Amino acid sequence: MRYMPWHIERLNELVALWNKELHVSFPMRTELFKQNSFLDKNISYEGSRIVVNDHDEVIGFVIVKFFKEKTVVKMRDDIGWIQAILVDSAYRNQGIGSELLKHAEAIIKQRGLNLIYLGRDMYHYLPGIPKENQHTRAWFEKRGYQHDQSNVDMTRSYDPNEEIFWPSKPDAEFSILQESEKEGFLGFLHRCFPGRWEHEAVHYFQKGGTGREFVVLKEKDEIVGFCRINDAASPIIMGNINWAPLFDGKLGGVGPLGVDAEKRKKGYGLAVVQAGIAFLRERGIDQIVIDWTGLIDFYSKLGYDVWKSYEGYQKEI
Repeated sequence: MRYMPWHIERLNELVALWNKELHVSFPMRTELFKQNSFLDKNISYEGSRIVVNDHDEVIGFVIVKFFKEKTVVKMRDDIGWIQAILVDSAYRNQGIGSELLKHAEAIIKQRGLNLIYLGRDMYHYLPGIPKENQHTRAWFEKRGYQHDQSNVDMTRSYDPNEEIFWPSKPDAEFSILQESEKEGFLGFLHRCFPGRWEHEAVHYFQKGGTGREFVVLKEKDEIVGFCRINDAASPIIMGNINWAPLFDGKLGGVGPLGVDAEKRKKGYGLAVVQAGIAFLRERGIDQIVIDWTGLIDFYSKLGYDVWKSYEGYQKEI
């Protein structure tokens, strides 16, 4: 067997291996894998590796990331991410996974980073290890990874004939972001939610986004809150629609959301989510996912149930 550099020429084989092992719970699409694991500028081509057998067939891989982009948005630059590590079940217990992880950690350490997250990367697949994968969790724990958080994906299906609920707040209005409001919106994010959400919004507009993926909450024409919504027409496949093949109909995604700290305690958070749901349903979407959240009670108020559960892990190096 051979350990090879990360290369897009193996894209279809990598997707095939993923689906051989994980298609039941996490069916991979070629366009999603290409977006998240090749087009992301933060991929570490030194740390990522492909393993092939004696017949030149892909039997394993690891994907490593760390923040490399030049951006005006202040982002943490001390973290390395292992986006995914996978070995063909027919070749396990031969030390392949351990070798891939050892190589990934060495490159991350060489980069001068001091913390590794499993998942949670920019353009991520998962926010942690699926809770039911106890063997995988134990495997990483044995190698020094420590549990640091728990998160879930939640979902709800709507009857197409069910009336669409539009929230109403006396001093607020909800609308889809217009292209002319781009700079004001980015200014709001920079002021209230600097970091990842701001960075993702900048990416969105760079990828041709027009504003239809953002619901904004305004008071007196000033943006004081937002909710991101995604569907099949969105320019970026975001985490809440990663696993759309598991649903028969159109899938929409809600989140993240945020409200200016000075405008909270007014019920705006729940209301802007309700507005996001309403806009998605107006587009003919009756199945919605909210991903990577710990706010189970919050979303349960809207009839959402836990769909998938994850355990987050990190390692200091």
